[in-house]
Amino acid sequence: MIIASQKRKENIAEYLLYMWQIEDIIRANDLDLDKIKKNVIDRFPVEPQTLQEMADWYESLIDMMRREDITKSGHLQMNKNIIGELAELNKRVLDEPRFDEYRKEFYATLPYIVELRAKAGEERVGEIETCFNALYGVLLLRLKGAEISAETAKAVAQISKFIALLSKYFYLDEHDQLFKNEDTPES
Repeated sequence: MIIASQKRKENIAEYLLYMWQIEDIIRANDLDLDKIKKNVIDRFPVEPQTLQEMADWYESLIDMMRREDITKSGHLQMNKNIIGELAELNKRVLDEPRFDEYRKEFYATLPYIVELRAKAGEERVGEIETCFNALYGVLLLRLKGAEISAETAKAVAQISKFIALLSKYFYLDEHDQLFKNEDTPES
């Protein structure tokens, strides 16, 4: 809750990856608030009121996951909405001629997106979600201490660079600074 709130204000990509991790933490604790309190919440050195707020937050997420039937896999609708907003922003920026650096990063990332989507088989998702799936997958591999090939590291580096730029533009767009004037954020 505390970390999520801060990440949401500062970096939408970090927020989304964090929220996906929270969904998995909830699943790993069998959607059981008592387990989450013991394994997660109680480890935070904060005041009792903050601990209660955290428990309430996790409880609301558990409730949403049950209502949205994503107790085994999938993402909360609020997280899907963010992917949708990012995809829409991606389209708007690509359609705007003055964002050359962004277009360059997108087209440098596109071959990796195409390759990842081809590997996804039947479960194809949009370009932006594909990028996040790749980033999250590598995050999980690193958490497990697994080796990451040089090819994967190269792909993830490019995807990260692109998503960082998209996140920057998301922040600017939320603050009505992206399309405000003729100057681009790239200059």
